[in-house]
Amino acid sequence: MERSIELRACALHCLLETDPAAKAAGVAAMARAHAQGAVRIDSAASLGPSGPVPGRPARPELVPPRLVGRRSMVTVEGRAMLVHALAHIEFNAINLALDAVWRFPGMPDDYYTDWLRVAHEESLHFLMLDAHLATLGYRYGDFTGHDSLWEMVGKTSGDVLARMALVPRTMEARGLDAIPPLRAKLAQAGDAAAAAILDRLLADEVGHVEIGNRWYFYLCAERGLDPLPTYDELTVRYKAPVLKGPFNLEARRQAGFSEAELRRYT
Repeated sequence: MERSIELRACALHCLLETDPAAKAAGVAAMARAHAQGAVRIDSAASLGPSGPVPGRPARPELVPPRLVGRRSMVTVEGRAMLVHALAHIEFNAINLALDAVWRFPGMPDDYYTDWLRVAHEESLHFLMLDAHLATLGYRYGDFTGHDSLWEMVGKTSGDVLARMALVPRTMEARGLDAIPPLRAKLAQAGDAAAAAILDRLLADEVGHVEIGNRWYFYLCAERGLDPLPTYDELTVRYKAPVLKGPFNLEARRQAGFSEAELRRYT
């Protein structure tokens, strides 16, 4: 990667990549180059995709959430279905982070580097889950997946405030609630390796949701908006999922949710 390559354009290039391994490698190279000072950020650049967004492999087949198979922990196949579902979430999370980098101009440089960090960590999560899936005799694409996460990314493509409100601090924050019981199921089924991967995912996802929260509050302050009623209005306008407990209040607290908001969940 050369010094003249611009970060947002590079993120768009990675987003359009259809091969998961190549996408992950591209993100790793971009993160490495940025850490070495070998890329620059042009927050004013006007960019546009040259192909379908996001780039995806031909498989998995995408189906409505209700048609995704059941994930029994009794069999290897059932555990593999759960690991596959998690890998699919992480693959989509790579794409959403890359999309956050390229799509929204005019943000501070730290915004773009924050989302580059998220893309890199999500790519590592995907690779860990994909490698574990192989130990169970399967590969990414062997089961179906759904597209709920990316659908919200698409809905919020016109406003960075809506994106921060409804993707990291709504859709991704559900992972803070969901990971501990899933980790317990895998551990009970004897899959210690998968449980350890979920420990890593939870620790990193707290940071990812914190990034979303921080930029949401930044944008609210910049626009003179009250964060909580603004969030409520955005959830209605964009038809965001209704949040249901139980909630991982401590993880949400660590991720930057205010006490006023946490009180809504109790």
